[in-house]
This record gives sequence, structure tokens and C-alpha cells, in this order.
Amino acid sequence: MQVVRLSPDELAARLRSPLGAEELSAAAGVGCVLLEGAHATVPRFEHFPACPVVAVRQGAEVPEVVDVAPDSGEDAEGVVDAIGRNPIAAMVLVQLLRHNDSIGVEGGLFAESLAYSSLQHGAEFRGWLSAWRSQVRKPRPPASAPAVVVERADEELRITLNRPEQRNAYAADMRDALCEGLAVAVADASIRRVVLRGAGACFSAGGDLDEFGAARDAALAHAVRMTRSAAPLMHRLRDRVEARLHGACIGAGIELPAFAGRVVACEDAFFQLPEVGMGLIPGAGGTVSILRRIGRRRLAHMALTGMRVAAPTALAWGLVDAVE
Repeated sequence: MQVVRLSPDELAARLRSPLGAEELSAAAGVGCVLLEGAHATVPRFEHFPACPVVAVRQGAEVPEVVDVAPDSGEDAEGVVDAIGRNPIAAMVLVQLLRHNDSIGVEGGLFAESLAYSSLQHGAEFRGWLSAWRSQVRKPRPPASAPAVVVERADEELRITLNRPEQRNAYAADMRDALCEGLAVAVADASIRRVVLRGAGACFSAGGDLDEFGAARDAALAHAVRMTRSAAPLMHRLRDRVEARLHGACIGAGIELPAFAGRVVACEDAFFQLPEVGMGLIPGAGGTVSILRRIGRRRLAHMALTGMRVAAPTALAWGLVDAVE
């Protein structure tokens, strides 16, 4: 994939062309645009290119067209390299974030589901899945406990992800049980507080990789995601939910808690979004929930590179509300 290096004025001129946005696309062999030169004078951008736009933050105003603004040239090259490994997923991600940045939660979740479902059938994800399945892994023992434990104490509902031996991998049975627990609080206004935790060494290491690739019908996968998802329930309950996070909080392990009105992290907590590296995008609501906490550019940087974000940085960004 080609990296096109342009100044802000050159990019603005390219985008004024009727075919400018189309030419700057992974479909046309362009992985990303790397803006170079001073940004002191910011031209007017009426359109965005299809591919991601990367520009080193230089202290001056960064053009709105920029999707990722690393602090150094070295960081920018890392972003560019990550985009080059999965340019279609990267392009879909930044387009989705642009869309969700100006739309409501319901519309954002709808768009995320469509985008995720389409990428599940793309060559980038299928390539990752083939490599994953070729690895030798130990058979998983049958579950001996419920995937989610729900307990009530007076006006408080405590919901605990309960597969510590699997690092609370977010599998279909856990999703269904979490939805059932959250639905209790939605239906019962006497529950004044919902506390979400994870049992064991971490809150959640993200989606259950053994279930990846199980969806054979993109339209059906979208339908299931829109009717059986914890994300809209978390959003409805946000003013009553406190998420308490520790250890690994990966993929769904931060996408869902980010909907909570209050997110408290232990000092050992860390956060990652690895999906673009798999040829996918965050698909548990993160392009809505995390977007509203840390903004489009930080989320794009985090998701494109799969970078690990430590608790102090997450607090400074607003991804969590407290570190204890």
C-alpha cells in the first residue's frame, strides 16, 4: 500500500477534485495520507479522503481532516506501518469514527455493527483467522460455573464476569448472561446502583478468540448484534453503573465499561484495542463509548496501533474517572 505525502494545501486541492476522495483510498492502493509541513495556516476541508490521514502534532492547530495526530515522527511512522498491515480495516475504522463523532449513540452502534459484520468476511480478517487456527492450542475444559454472577444487596446490583480461568474472555454465553443481568436493573428502578467487576486476575482479556470466525452470515451477525448486545443496556443504565477494572481490559473489556457513568481502575489496569491488527474494528460498542471519552484522534491512534494504555494515561485522557 502506498503512503501519499502531502502538505495540507496539497491535500485540500486534491480533495476539491471530483475523484480526489476516491483516489486516496485503500481500494486505489493508498493506505494513508501523511501530512507534512507547517500547519499554521489551516485550509478549509469540505471533504475527507477515504483513507486515514496522519499528521505529527506540531503545537499549532491540527486540521480537522486529520484522523491521527502522533506527538513525533517516530510515532507517526508506527501508525503508518500499522495501517499498512491492514489498510481496509484501518480505512473503515477512521470512516466510522468520523461518522460516529457527529451522531447519537443508537446510530453509532448501528453503524459499528454494519462495519464490523462486513469486515468479518474480508480478506484481512480471514488471513488473521487462518493463522490463528493453525496454532496448536489446548482444548478448553467445560465451564464449571456461570459466566456471570448477579447478586443484589438492598439497592445495589453486583454483576461479576466469572470466567477467571479464561481471563473472562467475552464469549457468547457471557454476553447473554451480562445482558440478562443488566436487563434486571433496566426493569427495576429500585436498583439505584450497578457495580460491574471481573473475577480473577483481570477484568476481561476481550473477545473469546475461539469463537472468532463463527459468523457465516454477515446480515445475520448484524441482526444478532443489534438485538443481543450489552452496549445499549450499559448506555441506558450509565448514570447508575460503576465499572471497577483491574489487570487486562482488552477489546470488549474496555469498550463496555466505557459506557458506565463512573469507571474506576486499579493501578495495574491496562487497556488495549487489538482488533484492527486482526482485520477488524472494535465491535462491542467502543467506537461509541470510548469515542465519547477520549475523542476521535486518540481512539484512532489506540485502535490502529493496538498500543497498551496504562492506568495513569487512561486517567489523563478521561478513559477512566479514577485510579485507586
